[in-house]
Amino acid sequence: MSKVKGGQFILSGIDARNGAFGIIPMELDGAVVTNDFWHFEIDKSIISDEYFLWLTSTPYFDDICKKASDGTTNRIRLQADRFYSQELMIPEIAEQHKVVEELKATDNKIKKLESEFQFQLTQLELLNQAILQEAVQGKLVKQDPKDEPASELLKRIKAEKAKSGKKEKPLPPIKPEEIPFEIPKNWVWCRLGEIADLKSGNQYDLPKSEDGVMYVKVGDMNIDENSYEIKTSSNYFERKAVKETDLISVGSIIFPKRGGAIATNKRRAVIQEPILVDSNTMAVIPSKEMSFNYFFQWFTTIDLSKLGNDGVIPQVNNKDLNPILIPLPPLSDQTHIVAEIEKQLAKTKQLKEHIIADQQATEQLLKALLHGAFEVEEKEEVN
Repeated sequence: MSKVKGGQFILSGIDARNGAFGIIPMELDGAVVTNDFWHFEIDKSIISDEYFLWLTSTPYFDDICKKASDGTTNRIRLQADRFYSQELMIPEIAEQHKVVEELKATDNKIKKLESEFQFQLTQLELLNQAILQEAVQGKLVKQDPKDEPASELLKRIKAEKAKSGKKEKPLPPIKPEEIPFEIPKNWVWCRLGEIADLKSGNQYDLPKSEDGVMYVKVGDMNIDENSYEIKTSSNYFERKAVKETDLISVGSIIFPKRGGAIATNKRRAVIQEPILVDSNTMAVIPSKEMSFNYFFQWFTTIDLSKLGNDGVIPQVNNKDLNPILIPLPPLSDQTHIVAEIEKQLAKTKQLKEHIIADQQATEQLLKALLHGAFEVEEKEEVN
């Protein structure tokens, strides 16, 4: 064990090849480290602190650490004799200051650009939310008074649900003070439990099979944001061992029912084939009498973390979800709304791709600048 000083250069003998090095800040002056960490005084008569810090942030210095490391797998360490024998071409102090000033000026410009890119991405996300909000308020497409009113659609949905014979607890009538915004005259407010069914998962101990029924846990819900499909799962069960009544059907939306993940759409998936889900997961199955895509787009506007209990870990259940209000348009409107949403979101997606491309190009700019300031100069000196 040894004490370190603020301003010293420190690196990890184990992970230096992975970039584990830097300057010790003054607030850590006197900190204690193990002998796995090497620490040095910087000779300021040869190299300035700032120039040295920039130098060590380059792939060139990473490469030096890789060349000076050796050992077996999981035991690779920096070798002192190799490390100390590496040569660096260092310009005069005055030239170092010029290089640092150029790097700092460019870095500041890049940081401003990165901040602007992040602002633009945030604004795009807000625009997406606004598009969806206008859609469910009936402001995104023109209304046709000749369309069948949504009240008739709701009657058919309720009649279809009644055929299942499933006994459900009656939902309370909608009070005027509950209604969050105005909707077109031929639309109707209803509760989620009136137009959809909810189903919770379970823990299953069944024989496994690689080509069986997919069993999805919250940790498996790595969602493709373009299709909202589940990419993969680590568990599959034998089909013959699975009860039909346990399956989550095609045309369902699954989501976490507890924990911080319930708030994000990145954990809400559209089911493309019958699956099983764990006890931390819930499925909502909208009526086939309505547009699934309209229901899904509306569902993405709901922050589930604001529902349920007030405990340390957020959790939602049927009693929290069934009473949620949903604006129900006529069926023809639902189709038009979804088409317009997709059209608008395609435009914002294209803008997002341009911003990300510019962001990546900016990141490469700094790398190119570092390459020009250190690596190219090094090669010229060697030649």
